[in-house]
Amino acid sequence: MSESRIEVHPDAPTLATAVAGELIARLEAAQASGHVPQIGLTGGTIAEAVHREVARLSPSSDVDWGRVVVWFGDERFVAPDSPDRNAGQARRAFLDEVGAIEVHEMPSTADATDAAAGATAYGATMREHGAGQFDVLMLGIGPDGHVASLFPGHDALAVDDRVAVGVLDSPKPPPERISLTFAALNRAESVWFLASGDGKSEAVAAALATDGTVQATPARGVTGRDETIWFLDHEAAARL
Repeated sequence: MSESRIEVHPDAPTLATAVAGELIARLEAAQASGHVPQIGLTGGTIAEAVHREVARLSPSSDVDWGRVVVWFGDERFVAPDSPDRNAGQARRAFLDEVGAIEVHEMPSTADATDAAAGATAYGATMREHGAGQFDVLMLGIGPDGHVASLFPGHDALAVDDRVAVGVLDSPKPPPERISLTFAALNRAESVWFLASGDGKSEAVAAALATDGTVQATPARGVTGRDETIWFLDHEAAARL
């Protein structure tokens, strides 16, 4: 593994504000240079807190959200209006409020016959509209060490010839999901892992340990081309 930078914040709210501020600063700098940034979002409790902070801070920033391309690292293959959808959470928390228009949601059950077909369609969309890499990719980590919807011991960990893969047997409900593969996740300039709470501390320690396997801790399999940053609160960092 390449060297990771670790930022530890006192608590989840402080962590969320720091991440939101850093994201806005990166987007401002990219747009000031004439670049159209592409970012990848994740779901989960701390991600939602970050998203709400982005919405709060954006009005006083110079970010033109109409010129930010938004993707998702994984998604639950459910109905489009399901509360389980990461995209729905992100839209409610900040995307709609800030005026993001280039938002590429992963297919729902209304868009594809099954998760595998949805994964194929999302891969085609990324090839057509993506820049080939993310400027910033935000990811969570599960208590079991999973990243996106790539779970320990699952066959999807070995898929390296596709952008996205259908997951049919997620140990976390709902069982059917679409996830970017390692091949796609590792095409990010900057990877940001977000983790808060003691329930994540063991997985964080395993992901950052000097030894270990991707099969046991999939989060070990993702690093940024330029940098990998772990944004943690004190509880998530407790076992480091």
